[in-house]
Amino acid sequence: MSTFGLALFATDERLLASAVAAGVSSVVVDWEWEGKHERQAAADTEVNRHTVEDLRRVRRLTAGRVVCRLNRLGPGTRAEVDAALAEGADELLLPMVRSAAEVEEALALVGGRADVGILVETGEAVRAAGALARLPLSCVYVGLNDLAIERGTATIFAPLADGTLDGLRAAFAGTRFGFGGLTLPDAGSPLPCRLLIGELARLRCHFAFLRRSFYRDMAGRDPALEVPRLLAALDAAFARSSAEEARDRDELLAAIDACETAAEPRSYAALA
Repeated sequence: MSTFGLALFATDERLLASAVAAGVSSVVVDWEWEGKHERQAAADTEVNRHTVEDLRRVRRLTAGRVVCRLNRLGPGTRAEVDAALAEGADELLLPMVRSAAEVEEALALVGGRADVGILVETGEAVRAAGALARLPLSCVYVGLNDLAIERGTATIFAPLADGTLDGLRAAFAGTRFGFGGLTLPDAGSPLPCRLLIGELARLRCHFAFLRRSFYRDMAGRDPALEVPRLLAALDAAFARSSAEEARDRDELLAAIDACETAAEPRSYAALA
């Protein structure tokens, strides 16, 4: 059985149940919305407005791991933490982190009642990676959309090519680490999913998100067939030879260069 984790953003009962049965390891309920419309106004990304009732329903539907993404740290964080834990969340994700002090405050609010992970999606968080890595985090996810918006890069894929992901992976060597959004192995645009799978394996990542592109590409398909196929593709990528890994890395860099040259607006949405 694959040890790579697939985290599905879902509240739909049918997809949730079938995907978990097929091998999805966790379900994410997404409460992050504050400031997101303004921040991502020109990026064609997805903004969820999941609710406490959604979290309650997801917890009732699965005995698996339930994750809740909160809003960024602010006056409402204490209430969100307490509500998420009251409804049975196993892990909380703190987005838009900018300093270790913010994360320490969130950890104090949780008080060991659940796991706490962070999203590294700001320049400050990238620069504070060393301090953040010393905190007791359950996972680190690199959010390519917001990082690209803040850095003003042509596409979201620049961190895969410019060394940012490599540096972050090294900094968080002892922490569950992930980035990007996966879909079916033979899909993905403008960057083929198989190349993202290869990069996740090269960096020895532990998990990735399944979001909008997965929903789109799964239309009319059976999760019982497609989720295992995705996990098998990940396992195969982890088993590549060094020569195969180098070949796929070269193909990835060429594809990113083509994306940046084309500078397609939809590039920002590809991993949303």
